[in-house]
Amino acid sequence: MSDMHLAHHDSYPDDLIRTIMRATKSIALVGASSNPARPSWIVLKYLKERGYTMFAVNPGLAGGEIVGVPVYASLADLPEPVDMVEIFRNSEAAGPITDEALALPWTPKTIWMQLSVRNDAAAARAEDKGVRVIMNRCPKIEYGRLSGEIGWQGINSRILSSKKPVLSTKGVQKFTIAPRGPGAK
Repeated sequence: MSDMHLAHHDSYPDDLIRTIMRATKSIALVGASSNPARPSWIVLKYLKERGYTMFAVNPGLAGGEIVGVPVYASLADLPEPVDMVEIFRNSEAAGPITDEALALPWTPKTIWMQLSVRNDAAAARAEDKGVRVIMNRCPKIEYGRLSGEIGWQGINSRILSSKKPVLSTKGVQKFTIAPRGPGAK
């Protein structure tokens, strides 16, 4: 593995993250928890509320549901292909999970490793198969940052926007990363 490959994963352009998040329609979250205090539960709920079709993967909870999302024992048990496999496990576990994703009869477009999760060897194997890889990032945080939602909490998102939030049917304002109108970016 070259140093160039390692550096390639040190930072990601906003346009790449935005493109992935816009193109993604379905996500399998590996390492989902049924505990509302766990980050994986929060991320699962958040992404579901943003319109992504979510599948939870946790062998200990298979057959149940988390926030109305079905739980499966493994990626191979999913009822349909997904665009993204999000790995909410440690860096060592990311290798076998990546290999499991690459062995499926369909290939996900993206493998996303959560904050503090980085496995360069697994990333190289996935990229060799044409799969995009994001490591050490959280799609919830990235969505919130790129949409402007995260700014509501006083966090500098480095994104300036005059977009107005969309009022949901539940009376909660949400920003979106979806383009609006002709030429919107």
